[in-house]
Amino acid sequence: MVATTNPRRRRLALAMAGGLFGTALPAAAMAAKCGTAPAWADALRRDLDRMAEELTRTLRPWPVPDQVFEPESYGLATGAKGALATPAIQRAIDACAAAGGGTVRLGRGDYVSGTIDLRSGVMLEIAEGSRLLASTDLADYPERRARRPTVQDSNMGMNQSLIFAEGCERVGLAGKGTIDGRGTKDNFPGEQTTGSTPGRPFLIRMLDCKNVVISGLRMRDSPCWMQNYLNCEDLIVDGIHVENQVNHNNDGLDIDGCGRVIVRNVFINAEDDGLCFKGASQRNGENILIENCEFYSTCNALKFGTDSQGDFRNVLVRNVVLGGPSDAMRAVRRRKADGGISWETVDGGTLERVLVHDVRIVRTESPLFLILGDRGRVRPEQKRPGPGTLRHIVYDRITGEDNGVRGSFFIGIPERRIEHVLLRDVQLAMAPAAGPAPDPAKIPDGRGLYPDPHMFAAVMPAYGLWARDVRHLTLQRVRFTSAGRDARRALIAPMACTLA
Repeated sequence: MVATTNPRRRRLALAMAGGLFGTALPAAAMAAKCGTAPAWADALRRDLDRMAEELTRTLRPWPVPDQVFEPESYGLATGAKGALATPAIQRAIDACAAAGGGTVRLGRGDYVSGTIDLRSGVMLEIAEGSRLLASTDLADYPERRARRPTVQDSNMGMNQSLIFAEGCERVGLAGKGTIDGRGTKDNFPGEQTTGSTPGRPFLIRMLDCKNVVISGLRMRDSPCWMQNYLNCEDLIVDGIHVENQVNHNNDGLDIDGCGRVIVRNVFINAEDDGLCFKGASQRNGENILIENCEFYSTCNALKFGTDSQGDFRNVLVRNVVLGGPSDAMRAVRRRKADGGISWETVDGGTLERVLVHDVRIVRTESPLFLILGDRGRVRPEQKRPGPGTLRHIVYDRITGEDNGVRGSFFIGIPERRIEHVLLRDVQLAMAPAAGPAPDPAKIPDGRGLYPDPHMFAAVMPAYGLWARDVRHLTLQRVRFTSAGRDARRALIAPMACTLA
């Protein structure tokens, strides 16, 4: 295709060049396919708007009883520098639960603690000006093994945390104070692998809980993941500020197999995944609203995966900025995000009915990434599943700039293709690649690979969007631009089109 800098002529060239899309379409068929959005997408928008309205109306913080418990009243020696506050905090939590619930308040400065077990009916508050400081002695984190083992337990060794809750109802963390994990590599040098993470506790881990509220806090510097909510129902995460750029596996927020979820007014800057949904619980994650947030990461800013054993559906993301950390933000490794929005299913689960709209993507190598693969990771005693399903995905009103060279890509496998994807009103600016376009035939299909965008190639065949093994891909008013001369095409996709 002849290069052109005129935006109108460039869009027209994209629409007319049949070879650009993998399969040439007659003009009449192209107009019919791309003139209006597919009916399923409009129905999905209506359904998810109704879901968001219902969640907003019905999912509210649980009423905390009007009684306050302080560790200073349960044996905490005030003024004892360096003394562990763990026993006194735990006694206050236990007393609060026994009294029918209320607030356990840390409000008199710094509290150094190891593992704390939350109870039903307890809201742990870190008040403004106070800090909960994680102990730097690994011996202060006794193991808490899940009563119901999941894929996380068999593959990651996730048994230590600062705050732990299992099987609780009406539980949470709140306040204007700070939880500081002090998780530097000097304090917690546990090895990094894509499997187990020994020697590095989480800050927060909640399993099989109902009515969970996480509100207002500042969280920083976990030795590993910042927070993990697994198989929880009625989960609200609102107004928290997360800085997790100090060690390996520094995820910002991981939500696994949870139903009825609101993530709102949240800021995350993470070394690993920013906001990450998972299916390792082997339960469904569904009915989820994400709005008015900022997610920054040097891995994936917003993601489902890699564990995708359970189904993930009915998700609305709106009014979000995401991508890599700016120069003004902390970063362990200064680089662009590997992926902006990364939807991945490689362990047999179904990923469907996801709508993302009014989102700005900045400083990413692959702003949009979809993969349907066949890794098949489950618990050792379970039968390996076959490929899952990835379908009914909408990106609407997506903009972005200052992105890298790799490009967005959607990739399935021949025997199980991605189905029904719509891009509408998308404008993404990319940096140009210096070399020639890679051969698409040499790009692996991801079978058995760990599913992150960088696992395939440093530069993809198209600088805008490349798609393979995708059925029913529709593009409306989509424009990819390059900041300089690039040997690659803007778009290579089967049976797709753009409209000026």
